[in-house]
Amino acid sequence: MKILERPIAITDVETTGLDPTIQEIIEVGLVLVNQQTLEIIDTLDVKVRPKHLETATEFALKLNGYNAIDWHNALALQAVMLIYSAKAKDAIFCAHNVTFDWSFILKAFNKTGVENLMDYHPIDLFTMALMKLRNSGLEKFNMNEVAKYLGIPEEPMPHRAINGAMTAYEIYKRLVS
Repeated sequence: MKILERPIAITDVETTGLDPTIQEIIEVGLVLVNQQTLEIIDTLDVKVRPKHLETATEFALKLNGYNAIDWHNALALQAVMLIYSAKAKDAIFCAHNVTFDWSFILKAFNKTGVENLMDYHPIDLFTMALMKLRNSGLEKFNMNEVAKYLGIPEEPMPHRAINGAMTAYEIYKRLVS
């Protein structure tokens, strides 16, 4: 499949902290986009059952609103990665902070043994925004600041992976249009 024909797998993860070597994914949001039409092909909004909450930071759990009740029916990481891999097959991974989200997704692929079927080229929305808006007067390029500048509502609190992925999708559309 040619690179310009591949779908874009706009992904956001919520985690129990910042370090993928000790913390874990607790939610995955995916917006799969047709690169040519910018239309949504598919989505994924799924909670992941944490195995090691003892390594979680209080800040991370508060930020993403983790609680045992809402995560009662969460899926095992293996099941989530099988679903994610199938949906994102042949796609190009994309995130606002690609280094963060990709590090957790890659760790999850490696930990579960699920095959990563995506293209190996990632897209970083931060870099896209920085290059396109560098002369705009914008001083911060985090997702909420870029969204506000582009007239897109900020991601609501607590953070949810699907909300982050949808906000990133709206930013992507504006940056490539």
